[in-house]
Amino acid sequence: MKNQTAQKIAMTGLMAALSYVVFTFLQIKIPLPGGDATSIHLGNAVCVLGALLLGGFYGGIGGAIGMTIGDLLDPVVYAPKTFLLKLCIGLITGLIAHKIGRITLETEHKKVALWTAAAAVGGLLFNVIFDPLIGYFYKLAILGKPAAELTLAWNVASTSINAVTSTIVSVAVYLALRPALKKAGMFFTCS
Repeated sequence: MKNQTAQKIAMTGLMAALSYVVFTFLQIKIPLPGGDATSIHLGNAVCVLGALLLGGFYGGIGGAIGMTIGDLLDPVVYAPKTFLLKLCIGLITGLIAHKIGRITLETEHKKVALWTAAAAVGGLLFNVIFDPLIGYFYKLAILGKPAAELTLAWNVASTSINAVTSTIVSVAVYLALRPALKKAGMFFTCS
């Protein structure tokens, strides 16, 4: 048990690094009026993948740390919002995948695929709703109402695109990695 915890911590660090790289260097930045910006990226896919592989807490922390560091190094700073939202993506994905769907104990491929997709959709649907909403109030308090309303539609659109692409990528990668990790003895049983 102690060895599995150390391995999960190491994998959390790996997921943090991977989410940072994907979020920072493999994104399409969209400048918005008022000096703001949004982006299309697959950082959320790494967060969801981490939650599917390691459980909600470890996966969420990995994604939250990686993308928060990316935000801290970006001129448009949303680090507190990013940390909270990405942690929640991981927690919700992990809850659906491991507590409700019990994907680590399931042996039937169709059920695993169904619960994996449902978990990814659940975590990312949370983000589609709350990322623009929290961003709106964050901008309202800092930038003033006109700037917040102006960027809301763009943020909803980019967050929705990110959610769809992240769902497809995270589910496909998880389903491809699962048999290899089991065969290598590196598959974590999450509860």
